[in-house]
Amino acid sequence: MASIVDSDNDGVEFATPTTSVNSSPNHKCSLRDDEIPNVHPSKFRQRRSRSLYGASPNCYFGPKGRIMKNSANTLTIQDPGSQRLTWYNVPKTTLIIKKIFDDTVWQPFKDIATWLVKEKNMTVYVEEKVMEEPNVINDNEFRALANQLSTFQEGKEDLTDKIDFIICLGGDGTLLYASSLFQQSVPPVMAFHLGSLGFLTPHQFTMFREQITQVLEGNAALTLRSRLKCVVHKLAIDGPDMFEREKSPETHHHHHTSKKHIMVLNEVVVDRGPCPYLCNVDLYMDGRHVTSVQGDGLIISTPTGSTAYAAAAGASMIHPNVPAILICPICPHSLSFRPIVVPAGVEVKIMVNPDARNSAWVSFDGRNRQEITSGDCVRITTSIYPVPSICSQDQIRDWFDSLAECLHWNVRRQQNSFSRTSTSTYSLESLDLSNNGDSDSPTDSNTFSPGFSTSR
Repeated sequence: MASIVDSDNDGVEFATPTTSVNSSPNHKCSLRDDEIPNVHPSKFRQRRSRSLYGASPNCYFGPKGRIMKNSANTLTIQDPGSQRLTWYNVPKTTLIIKKIFDDTVWQPFKDIATWLVKEKNMTVYVEEKVMEEPNVINDNEFRALANQLSTFQEGKEDLTDKIDFIICLGGDGTLLYASSLFQQSVPPVMAFHLGSLGFLTPHQFTMFREQITQVLEGNAALTLRSRLKCVVHKLAIDGPDMFEREKSPETHHHHHTSKKHIMVLNEVVVDRGPCPYLCNVDLYMDGRHVTSVQGDGLIISTPTGSTAYAAAAGASMIHPNVPAILICPICPHSLSFRPIVVPAGVEVKIMVNPDARNSAWVSFDGRNRQEITSGDCVRITTSIYPVPSICSQDQIRDWFDSLAECLHWNVRRQQNSFSRTSTSTYSLESLDLSNNGDSDSPTDSNTFSPGFSTSR
């Protein structure tokens, strides 16, 4: 029931009226190859885009160059600065995700649930575990309202077509949990900072009525946080036992694919588990072997997850609007193995090296941890279903505020300025170098080597 609207129509502007670009970043350009206007590129009118992605889509490069025709449609990338939420139907249902068994979140949960039901006339969904908390059971005032709340159980009910709007009360874990509940399209998420760190929760609860009303009226900026779609392929053996397959040439084996795609908002982690030996896995990109990873493990991260485990492992922090996949080794045995960033959409495959001394373990946003052995593989690529996170201010200010508040990014004491009473100006010309180090020459105590400051 929600969509994205381009508020200021930034980007590339075409002269031909036949060109049409869908405004949603999850849809493809409606311009087919046979509709590409056969005109000189100078006929196009183009404005400089504010997009972090650069000007797009421009099919011409100089007087003679152009993108080769392809029957597939071209993916459109919208200016992140113009991604704003709009509702094409009035939202009726809200899902509240709260931190379970946390007394500090109880009163905010009670206030917001009561307000949404009584004043906004909305249907409110909560997790069934919430209704089992002592605060709910012992609160006589809330008990009457509790009968009006709808409940669900994780993994047993599909919420895809039931929820219009999500509110998270807690820390970053509540947003990760909300993402895991929706394996396809995710409703807009508004996360309130009521947890420990709060890197992904930009909203303060003190003015929740005004903030939520503004969002329900369709006036909010969005950050589309990309997710990773992950599939685990298990090697199945037909015939002799797995340990006998080398001795039995008639042994047949094939991959059994997990039916469930696991959506990841932060990262996929492959590690050595409880084994003391090095983790040894092969890394493939788009089917091509890139390298073998020997160390404690490997992190495949989204831009959102770049400020989590990947940052602790030495990777760069990436703004969530950048379309990319971050690959970061964990304590690699080779010091030259540095983190890399690859384009979004690349398929990453991880397999246990046939010569590995032990198996590996894989986890998805810290959950669904499972063992992978020789012959198994994990396929990872960018999902077409991002998490639309509602901004407190906008995409840039929210992210840098989080860096400053949560990570204390680049926090240090300011360097002292030069004294205002000093009138001396030092330069190469002002220094008397004629004596060439004569010890009998007078020395000015204020003289210093060029390029170095006398002030600390």
